[in-house]
Amino acid sequence: MTRTTTAAPPLTVSTRILDDPGAVLRHTLRDSPLAFVRNGDGIVGIGEALRFTFRGPERMREASAVWRTIVQDAEVDDPVQLRGTGLVAFGAFTFADDSAETSVLVVPRVVIGRRRGKAWLTAIDTTDSPEPLAFTRTSVPVPHVGPHVSVPLAPGRIDEVAYAEKVADAVRRITAGDAEKVVLARDLVGRLPRGADQRALLLDLAEAYPQCVTFAVDGLVGATPETLARTDGTRLSARVLAGSAARGSDAASDRAAAEALAASAKDVEEHGFAIQSLLAALRPIASDLRADPEPFRLQLPNLWHLATDVQATLPVGTTSLDVADALHPTAAVAGTPTDVAVRLVAELEGADRGRYAGPVGWLGANGDGEWMLALRSAQITPDGTVRAWAGAGIVAGSDPAREVAETRLKFRPITDALA
Repeated sequence: MTRTTTAAPPLTVSTRILDDPGAVLRHTLRDSPLAFVRNGDGIVGIGEALRFTFRGPERMREASAVWRTIVQDAEVDDPVQLRGTGLVAFGAFTFADDSAETSVLVVPRVVIGRRRGKAWLTAIDTTDSPEPLAFTRTSVPVPHVGPHVSVPLAPGRIDEVAYAEKVADAVRRITAGDAEKVVLARDLVGRLPRGADQRALLLDLAEAYPQCVTFAVDGLVGATPETLARTDGTRLSARVLAGSAARGSDAASDRAAAEALAASAKDVEEHGFAIQSLLAALRPIASDLRADPEPFRLQLPNLWHLATDVQATLPVGTTSLDVADALHPTAAVAGTPTDVAVRLVAELEGADRGRYAGPVGWLGANGDGEWMLALRSAQITPDGTVRAWAGAGIVAGSDPAREVAETRLKFRPITDALA
């Protein structure tokens, strides 16, 4: 674990009701946004009060321990008492234990949020802040956002031909009994124009995919539909997505696509592996597990997904990040059995996913928060490089051409937003 300074200074945190700030995504920073927004509700961060980075298999456990220390030492004044008020941190964690990229936990200096028709502003000061934040405002101006960001994306480390070959190899390995399911991904790469306003990209994603979470943490941006862990006190909820089909071009073909997905043995099998994996990971840490008896068809603008919602009860004191650590990686992003699938992903892809398919989200001082899987996403590096990833679950009945087509569909949130 590393940090920008050797020890975390105590924090002073104040939350107050704010007049309507407009679209909260407009209020984060243009070149280093922090955001977690769904259907217009959520939180954005401005600046950094504290920043921690982590590596290795203990990265989420270390982050959870650091967070408990920060909370213990903080002085919090939060009369608003809504999800996302008071002291919060944003986080993004790598998919693999041995990733060369870092995982990050960021406490912003300012948070602007909206929920249940109320808006708020939180100021977070450190004792070593050069300019402590004065809390006198009840309204904030709506910032101007730069023009639409256009970035041509080209094949990255794994092009379509190589991906199809890797899928065929995975099917052979599965048929031979090495695994039951492997999730393989490929990448596209491009470069942001100089001075691009990343908030424009976030606003485009939020408009096109309002029911997904539009997120931004340390250059990782996207709009994901899959909830890894959402906690509210001792209540836990998660949503598993596995199995997908393209939307139809009209009402009749769209209905036929949804019905074909529900009847697809390949997709139902893939979904079954994902839900079994999640439930198996939850049993040691949760009680009263409840899952939909059958998957439902989740409608997104470009895809139908098979989806299952899961509910459970957690022990007192368990944070949302603790749960994310226990669940990651699920079969939805790795495969089955998990340990074998993770090794096959590394072997067959031959590339570092970084934070793609890892947990991304936020948590508050009481441990409540929400962690999504970083899907339909791209990592933007300080030099402007954009690397997007999309994957598909491979089982014995997978066809390489169909899996290539599925990844094209899953790239669309990013490619359309950057078109």
